[in-house]
Amino acid sequence: MSTPDVTVTVIVHNDAERLTRAVDSVRRQTHANLEIIISDDHSTDATPAVAQRLAAQDPRVRHLRLERNSGGCSVPRNRALQIARAPFLMFLDSDDELPGNAVELLLAAHREHEIDFAMGAVQRVRVDNGRRSTWMPHLVAERRTLDGIEADPRLLFEHLATSKMYARAFLDRHDLRFPEGIHYEDQLFSAQAYCLAKSFTIVPEPVYRWYVAPFAASEAASISNQRHKLANVRDRVHVQHLIDTFLAESGHESLREDKDHKFLKHDFRMYAGDLPYRDDAWLTSFADIVSPYLDTLTPGAFARLPRAERVVIQLIRDHRLPEARLAARGLGHGVAPRRVTADAEGRTYWGDKVPESEWSRRELDISDLELDTRPFPSAQFRHEIKEITRGPGASIDLTIRTYDPALRLPVGPQRATLLIAPGGRRLRVPFRLSPVRPGVFEGHAHLDLAAAPLPLQGFAGIRHPLLRLQHQGLSHTGLLLAPLTFPTLTTRVPSHHLTVEPEGHGPGRLQVRWEPVGVTAKMIRPAVRRVARPRVKRAARLVASALK
Repeated sequence: MSTPDVTVTVIVHNDAERLTRAVDSVRRQTHANLEIIISDDHSTDATPAVAQRLAAQDPRVRHLRLERNSGGCSVPRNRALQIARAPFLMFLDSDDELPGNAVELLLAAHREHEIDFAMGAVQRVRVDNGRRSTWMPHLVAERRTLDGIEADPRLLFEHLATSKMYARAFLDRHDLRFPEGIHYEDQLFSAQAYCLAKSFTIVPEPVYRWYVAPFAASEAASISNQRHKLANVRDRVHVQHLIDTFLAESGHESLREDKDHKFLKHDFRMYAGDLPYRDDAWLTSFADIVSPYLDTLTPGAFARLPRAERVVIQLIRDHRLPEARLAARGLGHGVAPRRVTADAEGRTYWGDKVPESEWSRRELDISDLELDTRPFPSAQFRHEIKEITRGPGASIDLTIRTYDPALRLPVGPQRATLLIAPGGRRLRVPFRLSPVRPGVFEGHAHLDLAAAPLPLQGFAGIRHPLLRLQHQGLSHTGLLLAPLTFPTLTTRVPSHHLTVEPEGHGPGRLQVRWEPVGVTAKMIRPAVRRVARPRVKRAARLVASALK
């Protein structure tokens, strides 16, 4: 057999259902002179039979079955490296795909310059809703060749090993292999590759299609989505220690702040978003695991974070865990704390006390948020549903509490409106918030979801009610946080099945789901979709312009 230009290793374990899709995406590549190694981590389902069938169909496909399960990605990748015949190497997971010209694009980059690896854009596809986005788009926006990671340390955020094509000579020269026996092996492997590479090229085109199931059941979730397991936390921290050791020993200590910032902004941030859903025992263990490592990070890495993220981190480090839950519900959404405290110098801090240590005061000082002076439309309040009661039909009664820690609202009752729009038009529900004590208001709203205006073709999707405040001719619209758990309410509205439930992730909003049924689902919506196709719309616009 002639030597292939590229070896693509497809690692798999008990994934017979999706393996064919992954392998076929490689077989369809516009650059055909390649070999495909299916590296099976001792699957116990139908995966071996599927792999053998694929190998029988295409002489470029080879099936490698490990004698025992390794429990990770490193061993099947390393074993495939031992038998790979090509001078360039790529890696693919069995639940993902390669775009049709991925190999061609990355191989062309290698042939244009003598580089150690080439990398491209990663297209993320949400399996629950089909939405597509680019992973870290700002890092792959333009074609460029860099002489080492120091030219752009931000690339440490792009730690996927699967988005790259490596020169075999580069990996062998540095004996660079995937670390075995640990999870998050990509992070260490990629950090080493970035630091050891003399030059590498970035292409802006998609070279990897990553299917993401963010809300998969725990038993089916990927390793990165098993954040509810404390062992997962330990693995992430362990890998960070290994990266730190490598940076120090390889003479790349200057990258430490960038690497620490990446850990805080990416790795820790994912756990922070989950904190509202963790119990006290989990939170205590989490703080015990991460706090010693946080103590080793460079101060500059914390200073580069948004204030809201610094607050959550410091509340964890101070073991103010219930407050960390409250702070985490507002991450990325401009949600205010329930209370703030000022010191003698007028500095404003999160919570009901002035922090004791100098470091805590620096991290929990939220004066820079300008809660008392920022324009009213961008002001920060906190709206929480304290009680949900089912009413007649498709209605619910809500007891809502609004926290105004900076005392932006005038004394007395406040006009408020609930907003929800399952389509082009909004349902508006006015109600009144009455003062409970300074900075706290409470009110009751009757939300009849049967009155929500639906489009002719119905509506299939999810909406979260918002709360709007009016003050001196200006309006402010903010999130409405709900209890994290409450009984799911189901009912029928015209042509739809309606569900009211906890959001179950993120900030934890009230979630309303519409599902068309009957004639609307079977006839009207398909007809509207046919009419709404881009080609039909373009034809309609041409006819309209011709008739003018």
